[in-house]
Amino acid sequence: MEGLVMFLVLAVLVGVFLSMGITMIPQRRAMVIERLGKFHRVLNPGLNLIIPFIDQPRPITILQFKGADKLVRTETKIDMREILLDFPQQAVVTKDNVGVTIDGVIYYQIMDPQSALYGAENLVLAIQTLAQTTLRSEIGKMELDDIFENRETINKQMEAVMDEAGQKWGLKVNRVEIRDISMPEDIVQAMNQQMVAERTRRATVREAEGYKEAEIRRAEGDRDAAIARAEGDKQEAVLRAQGEREAIELIVGSLRDHPEGAKAGVNYLIAQRYIGMLPELAKDGDRVFVPMEGTALLSSLGGMRDLFGPGAMGAVDAVGGSAPTATGSGQS
Repeated sequence: MEGLVMFLVLAVLVGVFLSMGITMIPQRRAMVIERLGKFHRVLNPGLNLIIPFIDQPRPITILQFKGADKLVRTETKIDMREILLDFPQQAVVTKDNVGVTIDGVIYYQIMDPQSALYGAENLVLAIQTLAQTTLRSEIGKMELDDIFENRETINKQMEAVMDEAGQKWGLKVNRVEIRDISMPEDIVQAMNQQMVAERTRRATVREAEGYKEAEIRRAEGDRDAAIARAEGDKQEAVLRAQGEREAIELIVGSLRDHPEGAKAGVNYLIAQRYIGMLPELAKDGDRVFVPMEGTALLSSLGGMRDLFGPGAMGAVDAVGGSAPTATGSGQS
């Protein structure tokens, strides 16, 4: 019985010893093992065996923020997934001496558990402090307007600086995002007034550009209309000249057999011009002044009578009947 009891006690001790030496590591986790206070190895996900009381896991300190409150805890299993660190708002001063408050987040991932534990006393606090100092440095190089325009540039610069410093800590900074920028109330009001003034200026410029474009279009339309009218007048004059030339050629041709020939045709045309001018002269007033060379008109009318005969000159006689009176008196 004593031997059986000793065997059972020994079996229980062995079972407890083995259970203490069996460690289960979940996926995307890691554990750093120290043997007698010295780094031994890193346990990967799965079933692992360690020597109880000799091999001990090295805990890691985790710092998180819930609003402005800090939450500190320790864990023996190191999370290898991407971690979100929401650091609290930071008061910074821009290049043009404007105080602003900036809130941001950091996405980082532990790549080397050994360096993460032994590279910094408090890994998360080191990341937070580095983020704060880098943010102050980058914001201090820019004016207030540049911060809003170059937010993405600030994110990239902070990411590059923190990723370079984080390599010795065994982590990789994936992204840095500026989430919110708060300014004093007087600065906000000044920016709103500036925005209203800028929009008013843009509206005035747009209105002036529209007026300018309308005037240009109107001038182009007037120019095209004037060109079209000039072209029409030109064609009309050309056609009239062609018609008169054909009429003259016809008259001269019809008088080819006349004793005076072309001279008779010229007299006819002169008489026609005189007769056509009389109604126009009568429109300008109560009196009509006829040139002293009125005898030329009578001689032309006589030439027309000789050319075409008395029967063809009925209309000319009607005009010529009053012509001697006007010519003889010099005015009517």
